[in-house]
Amino acid sequence: MATIKRSNIALLNDKLTVTIAKEDYMKGFETSLKKYSKTANIPGFRKGMVPAGLIKKMHGQSVFQDEIIKTVENEMNQYIAKEKLEIFAQPLPVTAEFPNMDVNNPSNYDFSFEVGLKPAFTIDTKGIKAILYKVEATEDMVNAEVERLQIRNGNMTEPEISESEENVLNVTFTESDKDGNATEGGISKDNSLLIKYFAPKARKEFIGKKTGDAVTIQLSKAFEEKELDIILGDLGITKEDADKHFTLLITKVGIVEKAPLDETLFTVTYPNQTITSEAAFRAAVKKDIEGYYEGQSRNQLHDQIYHALIENTKMEFPTDFLKRWLQSGGEKQRTTEEAEKEYPVFQDQLKWTLISTQLIADHKIEVVAEDLKDFAKQQLMSYMGGQLGALGDNDKWLEDYAARMMQDRKFVEDSYHRISTDKLFKAIEGEVSAKEEKIAADKFADKLSQHRH
Repeated sequence: MATIKRSNIALLNDKLTVTIAKEDYMKGFETSLKKYSKTANIPGFRKGMVPAGLIKKMHGQSVFQDEIIKTVENEMNQYIAKEKLEIFAQPLPVTAEFPNMDVNNPSNYDFSFEVGLKPAFTIDTKGIKAILYKVEATEDMVNAEVERLQIRNGNMTEPEISESEENVLNVTFTESDKDGNATEGGISKDNSLLIKYFAPKARKEFIGKKTGDAVTIQLSKAFEEKELDIILGDLGITKEDADKHFTLLITKVGIVEKAPLDETLFTVTYPNQTITSEAAFRAAVKKDIEGYYEGQSRNQLHDQIYHALIENTKMEFPTDFLKRWLQSGGEKQRTTEEAEKEYPVFQDQLKWTLISTQLIADHKIEVVAEDLKDFAKQQLMSYMGGQLGALGDNDKWLEDYAARMMQDRKFVEDSYHRISTDKLFKAIEGEVSAKEEKIAADKFADKLSQHRH
């Protein structure tokens, strides 16, 4: 009968030695050999009629080894489940060499594995001190946004080259490397934007350009915070992808005659509202700006909470075991130097996984199918903006889009993570001592640039 001996070899690092006897694996081996015999295709013999002795001679050794290893894995998994061992990743073999397993001389075998044990820890969300920043839209901010909307909805003429920051460029964004070589299977999307919407350093690259010219940019450097968010939304990617390179092919150069501040502009901008005066239009724009900053302020608050939890939740880790696991246990093999370099970030990720998993359980956070569907609908509405009305029956479009996205495994997995994380932070917000503080938009942009995760 199989036995397992457990011994501690370091902090949160144990060794499991699995000993199996012949009776533990021989029955399974014989059964596997018979199954192999029934399906083997060997010239000169009808399928299922190959003599057992020949099968054993030709394939017995490999079937024998497979059965022993399978038996060892089953015994170890049962032991881990029975003992309720909370371990990181998968057990690592102590040695890369298997014992000599001879089908003609079955015997007892020992296999040794190392396991890294998860630490015990306590989480204190109520002790977190944070600041909830509040940005009030100034008159200059409202004026700038109103001008942006006038330009976006104005009449365009087509000069030969771009001469100023007021020129509009119709461009095709094509995902590429830094040298402008297109990424196979990458994103390609048309857009239009004013040169002045680029960050100041990037604008000069587009002055003097004509139709057919191309410029390669890195999104995070070519756009400042608010414009970057808009571009990322247009491209359908997240902030984690902001360092990607795109080549912008200019398909048209234009200059815009601004749309007048009248009910036509008001209706185009806010099709679901009845706005009849410039004052009401400016009030709606101000509300939108402040709504944008309110969302950004929540994200910044979540950043504070995240780092407070990481820094203040004390944990021990089986460091040496995890570094060895980084080298050989994951999908990617690493050198000792690579594992050493990557380990600090890896440990923080593990720490956050442990913290968030515990908090999700404590707060009974659940993500149901309806959450995923709503997220998909919100995503489409965000992409389409004011153009959603052009789709006709909005509800049907939204339902069809959500249904399609629910069949996309990557979308479901990514959305599940984002929704559960968002729900978790919203739950924790109520426990955190957050002081409200007014701040200017430029100062707040500096805070956002200091996000560390």
